Amino acid sequence: MSIDIEKLVEEVISGKISLHKVSKIVDSKNVAVLVRRKALERMLGVSLSAIGSTIIDFEEVEGRNIENAIGATQIPLAVVGPLKVLGDYARGEFFVPMATTEGALVAGVNRGVKAVTESGGVRTKIVRDGMTRAPLFKLPSVVDAVEFVEWVRNRFEDIKKVAESTTRHGKLIEIQPFVMGNMVWLRFVYTTGDAMGMNMATIATEKACEFIEKEFPKARLIAVSGNMCTDKKPAGINALLGRGKTVIAEAVVKRDIVERVLHTTPELIHEVNLRKNWAGSIHALSFPCNAHVANIIAAIFIATGQDVAQVVESSIAWTWTEVVDGDLYISVTLPSLEVGTVGGGTWLPTQSEALKIMGVYGSGDPPGTNAKKFAEIVAATVLAGELNLLAALATRELGKAHEKARRGQL
Repeated sequence: MSIDIEKLVEEVISGKISLHKVSKIVDSKNVAVLVRRKALERMLGVSLSAIGSTIIDFEEVEGRNIENAIGATQIPLAVVGPLKVLGDYARGEFFVPMATTEGALVAGVNRGVKAVTESGGVRTKIVRDGMTRAPLFKLPSVVDAVEFVEWVRNRFEDIKKVAESTTRHGKLIEIQPFVMGNMVWLRFVYTTGDAMGMNMATIATEKACEFIEKEFPKARLIAVSGNMCTDKKPAGINALLGRGKTVIAEAVVKRDIVERVLHTTPELIHEVNLRKNWAGSIHALSFPCNAHVANIIAAIFIATGQDVAQVVESSIAWTWTEVVDGDLYISVTLPSLEVGTVGGGTWLPTQSEALKIMGVYGSGDPPGTNAKKFAEIVAATVLAGELNLLAALATRELGKAHEKARRGQL
């Protein structure tokens, strides 16, 4: 039976059919997208032809990655590289995709990439790995709360078995308890293979909470997420205890390369870092001390189908510099980098291709190695971006670079 698209559009415009119900009326999700878009065009008097120009098949996407779809947004995509990474999982030279609308960002990061690669590359280490979910329980009293924490410690293996029954790749490695009055947060920590793992951790924790309430009746679950996780919010707990991958990247940039490529000196870069990133951040009560880590994280996240809202905690970072034997030592510590190479938006057409550029798409062998490789590449790219911006500030070139990009739009 043919679908009368025009009739459906008119019924949406009249209010007879709501936007979200179109998919329930027609069998084709792609047709539902078309109907919504045409209805909006007529109601608002605008053309949405660019939004409608996409290679995405909404039969697979709607209900899995999005609802009420009307099309897709395109963001310019570039690569920086080759970037030499000397990690435990990422070893070699990589081109790194970045999606952004900020002029001069890619060129700047690429200049930093050139400097660190010519100096021998960026060393990377993952020092901690664990996705978290922290349910909140209410107890009758603090006495019960303390008893509950001890009970959880004694029953960890039982709780672990229940939680892991929901997943093939998720492993519960720790439960971190926090007590306030008669409330207890249990911060579950999981390794999650090549997935970023937020949904995996949530599902596993919900199952564990059912077991806990049944076995310890005095504990009442208030919320499976009690904000001690902490997801998509700036939090000191992520900075101290980590969430996702805790990655450290470091490089020694030779003096002659600093002078030739970055047009400054190790001493000036170091001074800018101390006075801007550290003194300035502390004076502003900003506990991450970095120049623009969120810029690089966001661009890579958008390009590769990561959960973009997790830029909030993933861009917590400290950039450190020293002048060592006349050369520049620089490191970036990312305590809560949350990335995956499976799940979420990683499987979408352009996003999966972006991951393939780095050789990290899909599940690694063994599972978990692709996500760790990706995390090391991200950290190395962040370091290159930090190095370049510090150099640009030292030489007073930042405004000039953006002015040049702005003139290109005129």
